[in-house]
This record gives sequence, structure tokens and C-alpha cells, in this order.
Amino acid sequence: MPSEEKQLESTRASAAYQKAWFAELRRNVFDEKKPYAIAQADMPLELFQLLGVPVVSNQWWSAVVSAKQLSAYYFDALAAAGYHEGLCRYCSLSLASSIAGDPAKAPWGGLPKPVLLAARLTCDCIQRIFETWAASFGADFVALDSAGATQLPPRWWELSRHRWRELYEPHRLDLMVAQMRVLIRKLERAGGRKFTEARLQEWMEGVNRQEEYFDEVRELICAAPQTPVRMNEQVINVMNAQWHRGSEWAVRHARAFRDEVRHRVEQGIAAYPGEKRRLMWVGAGVWHDTSFYTAFEKSHGAVFVWSMYLAFGPDGYIRYGLDDPLRALASRIVSMNEQLHNPPWANEWILEQARRHRVNGAVILVPEGSRPSATGTFFIERALEKAGIPTLEIWADMVDSRRWDAILMRQRVAQFIEARVSSG
Repeated sequence: MPSEEKQLESTRASAAYQKAWFAELRRNVFDEKKPYAIAQADMPLELFQLLGVPVVSNQWWSAVVSAKQLSAYYFDALAAAGYHEGLCRYCSLSLASSIAGDPAKAPWGGLPKPVLLAARLTCDCIQRIFETWAASFGADFVALDSAGATQLPPRWWELSRHRWRELYEPHRLDLMVAQMRVLIRKLERAGGRKFTEARLQEWMEGVNRQEEYFDEVRELICAAPQTPVRMNEQVINVMNAQWHRGSEWAVRHARAFRDEVRHRVEQGIAAYPGEKRRLMWVGAGVWHDTSFYTAFEKSHGAVFVWSMYLAFGPDGYIRYGLDDPLRALASRIVSMNEQLHNPPWANEWILEQARRHRVNGAVILVPEGSRPSATGTFFIERALEKAGIPTLEIWADMVDSRRWDAILMRQRVAQFIEARVSSG
């Protein structure tokens, strides 16, 4: 996101912190031989930080690579190395950057060798991607299984904070806790710290405070006459903090973000004063073309007000009743797919968010190379349309720019707004 498009000081501070954090991580790994790990975004990242092993999210690095306009180069290198085009591109772009090498070309010098890689096995390709990636680094690989739910009660977000033990089912939590203990032992050896439940409970309480601030931001956006903060800036502020969730910096930043948004609402400051239509974006971000989300403000008075990133933190992460913090942590990660992508939970939640945010239309990403993310899009579309909220499907990829036609995509959304999205 170009600096001139950043309206919030929080946004600039968040981006600067993340860049400085990665630079320090590289120095520590290369100069002091300190360990770090690479993990999927739906892993229990709290354990890595707690045990002194900084973690880079695979999806964050893919987004950085894509935003630097390097995805085409790396995917071509992956194809030249003999990998097939059917791989999930969101999950394999970081692998491609490692295989291609060339630190001079990679963002901020590229990824150094990690002590381990870790992932939940949520789709067919994850295990092979991470095994191959770990082998290329000569690093260990830790996998967590993804146990299926047998019950999907309605309105899960009303149960997840206090009634998480029953919502996420004992058999699923038992398995996840057992597997996380294996991960903990490996992180203890790598980071040189001992795990204690008291320290984890304290960390989880920090996560709760962080997500409560984000919940306040969401409420401010819902109640404001016009959107006070663009979706792009919501994502930057929320996700950089989520990669470090529970840390002193993350909690402090979430509070500063809340304060700045609240000030904007109190002063009547809108992200775009000419707002006439409110759009929601369903799916992961199109990281190689983030200016897409502001492209319809001047021409159509259309502002993207919602994405899953801000909303999911409060509904998906807050846990009250932390007498068994490891089990509470397990409950945070066992159902991310169901909540964000799979029916009936995903469509119920997104419809609820659409109503709360007073959206006039929804643009839905159908990622061609990511089956878990694409699973429930039909049901989400049907639920929104049935509720009178017009939708537009965009078949594209979050990080692969090779098939993205920026002009055509903007034309499609413009036609959708003009034909189907009412103002006011």
C-alpha cells in the first residue's frame, strides 16, 4: 500500500514495525545463530513467541512477495523446477521463493534457514509442500492434524468466547492438545525456554485484550455514518498485530489503533467523504493489487468497509475461562476452516457481518488455486443474495498476478456497482 494512501498514523507505525522486526530477525539468525520458525497462519503462533522462537507466517511472507510484484517470477521458477500448476499458490509461493534463491531479489533479503517448519494439514497439498520446503532447508517439520467437526451449531460466534469447550468438541480438543505438546517439546529445545501454563495463561489474557480493542474498532466502524478507516488499513493494522498477538507491542498497537479510529469517528472523519455505497470483500486479500480496494471511491462513491481480518479476531480468538490455557489455545485453531470458509458456519457469520456493517454489496473472491478457501463461496453467495445483498464473484488468486487483469477486474466491479448496488 503506497505511503500516500495511508490515512492513519497507526498504519505507518505498523508497517514500519513489521519491516524492522524482520530485519532484526535476519540479523539474529545470521549473526547470532538464533532460531526462528516458519508456520502456517492457522498454527498456535502464541507458543512460538512464548518459547523464544520467533515465527514467520507463510501467508504473510506470500503476501509480502506478492505485494513486491515478485510472484510471477517465483511461480515461473517453480514451474521450471518441475512443480505442477495445481499447487495452492497461496501456500506454495514462499516455497517458490526459497527454491529460486537469489537473496538480492527477494524482499528484505529473503527468508533465512529456519530451525523448523510447522503446519496444520488442512488440505491435500500442505503436507507435501512443507515436507519439501523443510527438506530444502534441512529443517525439521511438525504437522498438526485437522480433526473434523461432528456438530456445527448455529451462530458459533455467540458461543466461542465463553462456551468454547462444548462448541469445539472434546475429542477435537484432546487431539489438538496432545499434538501441541509435541510441538512444545520441539520449541523448548529450539528456544531454550521451559513451557509453563501460567505463562501461557498470561499470554492468552494479552491476546484477549488485543482482540477486545479490535472488537471496539469493529463496533466503531459499524456505528459510524461513514466508514472511518479503509479496509486496506484495517488489514495492515490488524494482521501485523495478529502475527505477534499477545505480545506487549501487539496489545499496545491494537489500543493505539482503537484510539485513532475512535478519534476519527468523534471528529466525523470519513475514509472517503463522498461515500454512497458500502462494499464487503469476502476472501483473502488480492495482495498484488491492493489499490483495487480504493479504485471505486471517486467513480462510484463505493468504499470497501469489511474484510474477514478485523472481524475474525474478536469472534475467533477471544477466550474467557482460561483455567486450562492450552486447551483454550487449541480451541482457537481447530475450526478456522469451518468458520471462514465452510458452510454453514462461514455463510452464517458473513451474512451477520454484512448486516451489522450495513453493506450494499459483496465482492467474493473465488481463489482458483486454493480449495479450502474456495469451498464455501457458493453458499456464502447464496446466503447474501437471499438476504437481498447483491454479490459478484471474482475468480482470481490472492498472490498469483499472472492471470490478473487489473483493468478488466475494475471494469467488472464497476459494472456490478452500476447495475446492482444501490446507494444509501
